[in-house]
Amino acid sequence: MRILFLSVLSLICYFNALGQNRLDSAKTINEVIVKAYLSDQKLITLPSTAILINQLQLQKSSVQSILPVLNGVSGVKMEERSPGSYRLSIRGSLLRSPFGVRNIKIYYDDFPLTDAGGNTYINLIDQSAIQNIEILKGPDGSLFGANSGGVVLINSQAKTDEIKLNLGAGSYGLVKENISLNKVHSNFEYNIHQAFQTSDGYRDHSNLKRWFFQAGEKLNYNKKGSIKFSSFYSDLGYQTPGGLTLSQLQQNPKSSRPATATVPSATEQQAGIYNKSLFGGLQHVYQLNNHWKHTISFSGLTTDFQNPFITNYEKRKENSFAIRTFLEYKNDASTNLKYHWHLGWEFQNTNSAIVNYANNKGKPANVLAADRIKNQSQFIFTRFSFQKGLRFNAEASISLNFVNFGFEKLPESTPSSIVGQQNLKPQLMPKLALSYLINQKLVWRAMVSRGYSPPTAAEIRASGAKINPDLKAENGWNYELGLRFRTLSESIFIDIAAFSYRLNQAIVRRVNANDQDYYLNAGGTNQKGLELQLTAKIIDRSNGLVKKLNASSAFTLSDFKFKDYKIGSNDYSGNLLTGIPKTNISSNLDFSFRKDFNLFIQYQYNGKTSLNDASTVFADDYHLLFMKLGWEKKINKTVLYINTGADNLLNVNYSLGNDLNAFGNRYYNQAAKRNYFLGLGIKL
Repeated sequence: MRILFLSVLSLICYFNALGQNRLDSAKTINEVIVKAYLSDQKLITLPSTAILINQLQLQKSSVQSILPVLNGVSGVKMEERSPGSYRLSIRGSLLRSPFGVRNIKIYYDDFPLTDAGGNTYINLIDQSAIQNIEILKGPDGSLFGANSGGVVLINSQAKTDEIKLNLGAGSYGLVKENISLNKVHSNFEYNIHQAFQTSDGYRDHSNLKRWFFQAGEKLNYNKKGSIKFSSFYSDLGYQTPGGLTLSQLQQNPKSSRPATATVPSATEQQAGIYNKSLFGGLQHVYQLNNHWKHTISFSGLTTDFQNPFITNYEKRKENSFAIRTFLEYKNDASTNLKYHWHLGWEFQNTNSAIVNYANNKGKPANVLAADRIKNQSQFIFTRFSFQKGLRFNAEASISLNFVNFGFEKLPESTPSSIVGQQNLKPQLMPKLALSYLINQKLVWRAMVSRGYSPPTAAEIRASGAKINPDLKAENGWNYELGLRFRTLSESIFIDIAAFSYRLNQAIVRRVNANDQDYYLNAGGTNQKGLELQLTAKIIDRSNGLVKKLNASSAFTLSDFKFKDYKIGSNDYSGNLLTGIPKTNISSNLDFSFRKDFNLFIQYQYNGKTSLNDASTVFADDYHLLFMKLGWEKKINKTVLYINTGADNLLNVNYSLGNDLNAFGNRYYNQAAKRNYFLGLGIKL
């Protein structure tokens, strides 16, 4: 930790001198603007820890998914156990996610995509539809409600006038295409997007198929008011090959989970996930006068979910509804003291009818359990931010959160079904953040915030189909210090964050002898981390072989350990946090050459990772190399482009998403070896 800190200080001194020398010759890059906190703010002086991923970054590093670009962000880890099966972690939040996304709040075009039960189907979205992503690291519930990991805001609304068609193919049966139409008029804009992706996968029984349709529009019906609409329909299906033991992995890493003397194989049971979902949201914004503005939005998500698994066949019908509204006041921008005030409310309701059947070779048989779970969450929030001159920024915000669960019987219910209501105690989630511009190149910032994340519906009623109403919400305080540095030309930018997060009642996953999940509270965790994000414009000129060269790096050091964690006679206190490596590194080089060629290279290092709470089984560290060569030609208003490349160029054996605390030592999900791709596109 000390060595890295000294190295960072050396880098700042070096880049400071470099920036002074290049001030007259380098072009200024556009200053990054963050929109997450209900108003536009410059990243350099933002008190919170945030990062913006733009469309160009998404296009450069993504082929099949958004995994590579998200793993290029310090403190963020995204995994894919098999094609389509995603897990997302921000600062250790992977602990309670055997699959999917939990204790992270996600919004899509300003509408909550995370439902009232705490679940987010991020794999429904095709990566080609995303314009940009904002990531807020660490608990940030004062504006966004319950979470203990962070917040992700996905934007699909394009601001350009264009038609695009892309076709792609690659190893292991990869085929993909997408068509988008974006139109911008004086007071009206709309976008339509269609995408299809299929692949056979590297392993047996790992086929993926996804159809995705999206439509959005925005109407400025007068100078003060606007209406925005966003929607998508996704039909997603993917097979789940299951975890392997170490000996099975070494014998045949491509195999799916084999049968045992008592349990059939993943292929025999046709294990998979099938999700058909329709999402829609409507937002109205009205500028009441020069100072006051009102925003209100309504959104909904309906899901038909089926999961044939080894031990049962689950069917879910889910319907979610959300309202979000807030008032904004800002003073006269001409004053030396600028401030914003927000007051708002968000309400969510999710109704889930869940039936578990016996799985008869991929077909539902007799009913094992049937329940209806009603999740309701809401919070009231207020935020006050102000800026004193050009140097000092501060914000204070707080939310009051209410969460409850209801359990009801369905007609198919068994006598063991639970009926009742659980109302969690209302929780305050405050946040205080400050930043100070020491000089034109260096900004200091500090933040303290409280995290709070109730158990999700999938944790209260896990794959064993038994309701656990005694599971407690996790909570804790996060303390953070940071520095942002830039050269005067803004050609170099460094963002450093050091934090300490103490989480209580941490929720962890366990697996019983029937290979079914259940969850319990593990005492807590001590999470100390250091994150560094660096971007640099090294070359920017009109002649020469290399016209532009941009570089970026992300370093993550995680000292995450359990505290007060005992199960029976086993004491796991002091052990490494399961699933989180101590060290992660990601570095990119982006070249632009003469003759309209470009080359993108990404290197990623993932450190040794504990696979169980006892810290007795570890996944080895690994190094990944990705390369993408492209050619782009503009003919009048038409742009033609072609790209080709390879992933896992070093042909590494690694598991991109291990099963944590796996019963029977089935930890491993082998990722694809070296693979290739080719893409063609046209933009009008």
